Amino acid sequence: MKTINRLIAVLVFLTFAAPVRAAEINVLCSNGLKAVVDELAPMFEKKTGHKVVLTFEPSTQIQKRIEAGEAFDLAVMTTPLIDQEIKAGRLTADSRAIIARSGLGLSVRAGSKKPDIKTVESFKQALLNAKSITYATAGASAAPFEALVDKLGVATQVKPKYNLRPTASQVGEVVADGTVEIGVAPVSEILPVKGVDLVGPFPSELQSYVVMTAGISSKAKERAAAKALVDFLMAPANSAVIKAKGMER
Repeated sequence: MKTINRLIAVLVFLTFAAPVRAAEINVLCSNGLKAVVDELAPMFEKKTGHKVVLTFEPSTQIQKRIEAGEAFDLAVMTTPLIDQEIKAGRLTADSRAIIARSGLGLSVRAGSKKPDIKTVESFKQALLNAKSITYATAGASAAPFEALVDKLGVATQVKPKYNLRPTASQVGEVVADGTVEIGVAPVSEILPVKGVDLVGPFPSELQSYVVMTAGISSKAKERAAAKALVDFLMAPANSAVIKAKGMER
């Protein structure tokens, strides 16, 4: 009996002493959550021992990668695109998780005068007064900003001022070097850019939100680790990071 008890004790010890296998999680992540993930991913790696392999692109480009059959474990995109891929069976429905959202904002070159955009009328006037305006054609802010310009009735005056760029990072570059006076992007994609200042978010009456949502691949090799990463991003303890990066739950 003593021998059996010793054997059981050894087996229990070995079971709990065995290290958890470190996984390599392949993540396709929208630029809209880049600032958040850049800070939280290393913390997750240190806590779990897993490795997070990140690819950052606009959500529309990530969707193209997924539809082309690229292997990945976790995708973070705008909600409508996540839902499309769930419907197509490329992401699992039970993994869908809304991480955070960011409102749209305006940026100017660092140190330059900031226009008043606190009210609808002052925001409208800022667009009319600007010499040039840019936004990312591949970004999630493009469609809502275009719709807003139409709604405000200033399309005829504002659209000739456009000097557009494909991505939000390129928008930041041309605003920072003074090529373009005003940039439009999610606040979370303005704050990390060196050489630009955030003028502020759109007035609440005009605001649109870019919502970042996660989904796990239906062919994920590291499903459990990917789920653990999503849970970590959503943990209340990390809400301060979300807020600091210009986002909200």
